Amino acid sequence: MLSAHFPRAPLLALALVACFVSQLRAAQDPPAAPTLQRNRFTSGEATLTAFAPVSKQTRSSIVKLNVDGATVALAAIVDTSGLALTKASELKKGKLTAWLATEQEVDADFVASDEDEDLALVQVHAVGLKPIQWATGDVAVGQWAITPGIAATPQAVGIISALPHRIRPPRALIGVQFEPTGSQPRIQNTLPGFGAEEAGLKSGDIILAVNSVTVTNRDEVTDMLREFREGQHVKLLIQRSETQFTVEVRMKVPKAGQLGAEVSAEKHLGGLVGDLSRRSQGFEQAIEHDTVLQPWLCGGPLVDLDGRAIGINIARASRVSTYALPARLVKQVLADLKAKAKTSTPAAKSNSPRHS
Repeated sequence: MLSAHFPRAPLLALALVACFVSQLRAAQDPPAAPTLQRNRFTSGEATLTAFAPVSKQTRSSIVKLNVDGATVALAAIVDTSGLALTKASELKKGKLTAWLATEQEVDADFVASDEDEDLALVQVHAVGLKPIQWATGDVAVGQWAITPGIAATPQAVGIISALPHRIRPPRALIGVQFEPTGSQPRIQNTLPGFGAEEAGLKSGDIILAVNSVTVTNRDEVTDMLREFREGQHVKLLIQRSETQFTVEVRMKVPKAGQLGAEVSAEKHLGGLVGDLSRRSQGFEQAIEHDTVLQPWLCGGPLVDLDGRAIGINIARASRVSTYALPARLVKQVLADLKAKAKTSTPAAKSNSPRHS
């Protein structure tokens, strides 16, 4: 038996010491910090419910766009006839429909798009739609930014983190290496799979102009090409021996690992980042806000506490930020798209790759 080997008194003393040490440690440890309930996060139920009046004011000015039954984007109604603005690059080929706040699904048609700002104009075939109201003042860092949808509460709530600024496109290349000696933009070799090789450029060719702007050194060429996105074409004036000629060269973004290109830090985060928008860079002006939106929640309005649109959500850009085109820019693009729609023919519309 235990008592045969260990006296009871020492055991009792050890128990008392252990109890005292435990109580002393508990007294020294700070109390656990209170945690915020999940339903009170900016994406939580309680917070979204607090902003329900904003949704009530705007939900009839928003539609949810589907392609072949799958939701791809939100859209902001901009005209009593049912014209709506949305994110162009999310409109894949297929049957385009729109869900209304009344839980009714109606047909929709692609009308026109602006490639530079990734906006598209669509026609929603419904009556009684209310155009979104635009804010007139400037945004301020720290102000509330609400993303409403067609539901009774907003899709998300956040704050403005950066004022409108230019978002450069991902670095696209023509695919050449210049000779390291001399200042002239003389091509040493072309890189396989890039536009320069496809256009037939060769070692020894000298670039004299980019889109009719004269260049005299490698840095000028590099700086000018930095402004173009993947898939765009640039016109180059080339000197080859005694001959000058013009070629169009397609820009291309190198793939991860190609040319030693590294995957961005965000890509390394994998699942911690979540899905980013198909196109998340290359905008003339963008407001940045800390709302985390899924790509299909882009295309609709970003509004203030009065329910007035301060912009159109255009891209989920990173783990913790979303871009919105500011209202001033959106209204300019909208005017251009409406003018383009008036001059386009029905045949041209029906041939659009995004037309239903």
